[in-house]
Amino acid sequence: MKLSLRFVLPLILVLAAIAYIVAPLVDQLTLRWFMRDLDMRSSLIARTIQQPLLEQLDAGKKNKVVALFNTITKDERLYAIGYCASPTAKALVSRSFQHLIHCENLDRWADSNELLLPSTQGPLHVSVLPMASTAAPEGRLVLVHDMSFITHRSEETKRYLFYFFMGLALVISLITVIIAQLSWRGWMSGMRSLLRGEGLLWQLASGEQPSPPEFKPIARDLQRLVRELESETRARDEEQITWSPESLRSILHSELRGEDIIVVSNREPYIHQRIDGRIEVQRPASGLVTALEPIMRACSGTWIAHGSGTADREVVDRFDRVAVPPETPAYQIRRVWLSKEEEKGYYYGFSNEGLWPLCHIAHVRPTFRTSDWTQYVAVNRKFAKAVVSESRTKNPIVLVQDYHFALLPKMIREVLPDATIITFWHIPWPNPESFAICPWRDEVLEGMLGSSILGFHTQFHCNNFVDTVDRFIEARVDRESFTVSYGGKLTAVRRYPISIEWPPAPEMVQKPVPDCRSNIRQLHKLPAEHKLGVGVDRLDYTKGITERFHAIERLLELNPEWVGRFTFVQIAAPTRSGIEEYQHHESQVRDMAMRINSRFDSNLPPPIVLKVEHHEPREVYEYFRAADLCFVSSLHDGMNLVAKEFVAARDDDRGVLILSQFTGAARELPEALIVNPYDADQCAAALHLALTMPADEQRDRMRLMRGLVAEFNVFRWAGRMLLDAAAMRRRSRLLDKNGHGEI
Repeated sequence: MKLSLRFVLPLILVLAAIAYIVAPLVDQLTLRWFMRDLDMRSSLIARTIQQPLLEQLDAGKKNKVVALFNTITKDERLYAIGYCASPTAKALVSRSFQHLIHCENLDRWADSNELLLPSTQGPLHVSVLPMASTAAPEGRLVLVHDMSFITHRSEETKRYLFYFFMGLALVISLITVIIAQLSWRGWMSGMRSLLRGEGLLWQLASGEQPSPPEFKPIARDLQRLVRELESETRARDEEQITWSPESLRSILHSELRGEDIIVVSNREPYIHQRIDGRIEVQRPASGLVTALEPIMRACSGTWIAHGSGTADREVVDRFDRVAVPPETPAYQIRRVWLSKEEEKGYYYGFSNEGLWPLCHIAHVRPTFRTSDWTQYVAVNRKFAKAVVSESRTKNPIVLVQDYHFALLPKMIREVLPDATIITFWHIPWPNPESFAICPWRDEVLEGMLGSSILGFHTQFHCNNFVDTVDRFIEARVDRESFTVSYGGKLTAVRRYPISIEWPPAPEMVQKPVPDCRSNIRQLHKLPAEHKLGVGVDRLDYTKGITERFHAIERLLELNPEWVGRFTFVQIAAPTRSGIEEYQHHESQVRDMAMRINSRFDSNLPPPIVLKVEHHEPREVYEYFRAADLCFVSSLHDGMNLVAKEFVAARDDDRGVLILSQFTGAARELPEALIVNPYDADQCAAALHLALTMPADEQRDRMRLMRGLVAEFNVFRWAGRMLLDAAAMRRRSRLLDKNGHGEI
């Protein structure tokens, strides 16, 4: 014991000394970080208020300038703000600034751009930035930030560091004393003998050696406890994971090792088409495919989808399967064949003339027909049989995708009651009043509640779904845990914001941005410095393409200097051309583009280039990298991955994203220019702002958005769903064992 104490006391003293040495270093480092952030914040504020400030100064409205400053300084960290037209002029200052600094003292602050001044509140950070105008070429803007919050955080950091090292010292000391005592009394030799000889503890923990029958229940419980502890540790560390195909494979191996994973969607990730006597492989323009295809490459499962390509039947084996991707096969597509009548009723009818407009609330009246519903039920049943035939086990993990398969979860549950079914609804979910008009609302809800986990893009959509169930179904809704109990089964309703692959595939960004800019402009016969906007959508009325064209027309009306200097390329992939509403929409889009182009000088480059044709992802990325802006004007959308793809494509940190407020992406990318697509004047103003935005502001906005897309990528989306599925399966197995009376 004396030997232990002689070791422990110096250890505590050494760790205490380290704590006092480390704390000031951490303090200095964090101070530099905060001051750099405040400099960036000052520059952003200056750019934001520059135009209104200079307009008021040129108009001689000094009172309004002061009022503007007083309004801005309501920010709790912005202590004061002022403007000096020259070193001898009287400063225009906010109320809190009047007796602190005068214009003649600005030179020494301008040299350092940062100064800590004592105040009653704490230290202050001063930034002096040039703000010249025609009337005041020497004008400067002074911003003073309150840094008292840094002082408070510094004190907390020192205190936490001290507590951490003291706790560490105590833990190490305790372990040292215990080991010393065990060694002194000979306990360690006894434990080694136990492990080598009878091996009971090792048997119980690992189950690798045979153990007596009476110890098997204890061994099972011990093994289960170890796995639960490992899983809880991984769950706690989820935020620290760098999400990638490798980390997703690692999770699948550790959490779902040997599990049977099946994806079901209407749209297939690869379509084989016969064109000019040869078979070509196409990847459809679909956010669902964009999100899920990297996941399947990572987990090597089976993807069940409708075989819609003209050459799809020619490439499958006798089990209707084909390995993909063609160049490096990583998983299997199982194709399901539909008749013309089935496709018309299930896909074009109930799915896209009924559920699609019902959920999007895009001012198109939903149409419900009994014949369409009959085909919808039949096709869902056909896909359920395909899932059962592709399942290698009785408890597969099935990822059901989107509104085409609202009935599928319940149908799978009836045949495979132990399956873990994750249904992800890729489109919005309306409020109960809107959904009530569906004649088969109860059947749709009951089908979806066959899911183990039901995912939506946003919490708002989760809330709407739970409200709808509460209104129309006799089910027990727990709003605290967001679960629904129906028919003896529990469904967890969760928010999983979908995203894209990160980093983008190398072939998508291998062509340098200057080459992309040059090639695209040459392709469309545009001058080298011509401003270019891009929109990439399916030709769907929910995407707001006509509203987008109205905004471009309004831009040219309000700012005629852009006529002949700005062209917007709209890539519109044909979709659902068998539906009358889509035929009408395509005609409307084409007519509007022609009208706007003919309205402005025909001898100049056109305002709009409309490309109604399929584009491969690599081609789309080239347009993204060539454009000065991307305009996403969806009238109602679940997420809209085009916005995130544009951000991912811009590794040059340039370009501006204009984003509809009615997309899920708007909640994640506030650095985009957020607009109401129904407001043509607001959208025109956003276009003008994007076309004139300085390069440094573009860089600041794009870097923030790229950081978010990198962190919250598609592998995180899938990983969170699969981790939740794994936890649900563990709990289910534990409850089943306890229900059978096992210890």
